[in-house]
Amino acid sequence: GVQLVESGGGSVQAGGSLRLSCVASGDALGSNYIGWFRQAPGKELEGVAHISPGSVTLEYSDSVRGRFTVSRDNSKNTAYLQMSGLKPEDSAMYKCAARRGTWASFDYRDWRFWGQGTQVTVSS
Repeated sequence: GVQLVESGGGSVQAGGSLRLSCVASGDALGSNYIGWFRQAPGKELEGVAHISPGSVTLEYSDSVRGRFTVSRDNSKNTAYLQMSGLKPEDSAMYKCAARRGTWASFDYRDWRFWGQGTQVTVSS
């Protein structure tokens, strides 16, 4: 399996930026799709971005497109989520997830391996 550990969360003001990292161990990151999800208190887990193993396919939810950028460095077994133009509604626990296969979706049920998450708080 894959073990995932996120880092990089924190507290920022609206309009600020953060870069989240997701380090994988136990399986080569390059064999897996990586997805980024977030969950705010009282809300469902929401997929915001995913990236294919070779970085050929990148997908974003409407809520973050144009502000967030997903990337990966397979040589470092690390994926990233660069977040810019942050808004208070972006505040949530952010988690990365991994899955093998030839496709990915924003449905959390399709993802097998999960990290514990890193908190992002955006103040107005």
